[in-house]
Amino acid sequence: MTATAPPRDRAPAGPPPAARSAPPLWRRVSDSGWAFLLPFLAVFAAFMGWPVVYGFWLSLTDSTLVRTGGDFVGLANYAEALGDPLMWQTLGNTAFFTLASTVPLVVLALVMAVLVHSGLPGQWLWRLSFFVPYLLPVATVGLVGQFMFNQEIGVLNQATGADVGWLSEDSVALWSIVIATVWWTVGFNFLLYLAALQSIPDHLYEAASIDGAGAWARLWSITLPQLSRITGVVLVLQLLSSLKVFDQIYLLMGNNPTDATRSILIYVYDTGFTGYRLGYGSALSYIFLAIVVAVALVQTWVGSRRNKGAAA
Repeated sequence: MTATAPPRDRAPAGPPPAARSAPPLWRRVSDSGWAFLLPFLAVFAAFMGWPVVYGFWLSLTDSTLVRTGGDFVGLANYAEALGDPLMWQTLGNTAFFTLASTVPLVVLALVMAVLVHSGLPGQWLWRLSFFVPYLLPVATVGLVGQFMFNQEIGVLNQATGADVGWLSEDSVALWSIVIATVWWTVGFNFLLYLAALQSIPDHLYEAASIDGAGAWARLWSITLPQLSRITGVVLVLQLLSSLKVFDQIYLLMGNNPTDATRSILIYVYDTGFTGYRLGYGSALSYIFLAIVVAVALVQTWVGSRRNKGAAA
């Protein structure tokens, strides 16, 4: 005799797919993940999106601090800015500061990270001394800088016996700000490089040592090529940070920067909040925004080309 399987229970037939009602809108939004993004998008639109749009509208008007909602003037503010010699001078100061600070902030951070990673005695002390200045608030950096660069009682003049107005002479004032900035912010790049060095596999150095490669050969053939990606990241971050310089110049110069040390953002601030010209100040800020975006795009394009070349 053969046993027969009991009949399976069949699920009750539901309505055909075409007849089923669509889920409510809130259910579809929740299932798609947009419900998690909506709070962030709302905050972003309120505090980032709308100010950007409103600021651009202000740049097309002659609004002031005492008379908001001024008349529409189109691109007149932009045309005036392009013919403003003070704007070009402040852009030149900003470009000079960016180049003069970015190079040492990348090179010194790399050298410091390599020295610490090489096994110097007292590594915790070196790491602490290199990184602690980055934790200082900018107001403290301003006070330290004024004490260091003061012409009469400054540490530099007292130690060297010189009589240089580090912050009062136009020829050296911007260099003094560069030195203070490098001392203050090099610790962040140092930390990035140190983390990247610790991620390099040890077997690469062991194989190179077996092949007879010395310390310099290992540095040029292994360490620097392995750090190429993080160097690109550090370079982009440093360029964008240096272009936006404001605080240390404003504080080191005693809230009164000269034309030789004024950055473009300080000029925007002075135009909008000291000269009361909100429309023209907004136009200056959007010209600077276009420059920052262009620099970021160029850096991204160069980095992608370098990565493609390395992959090939």
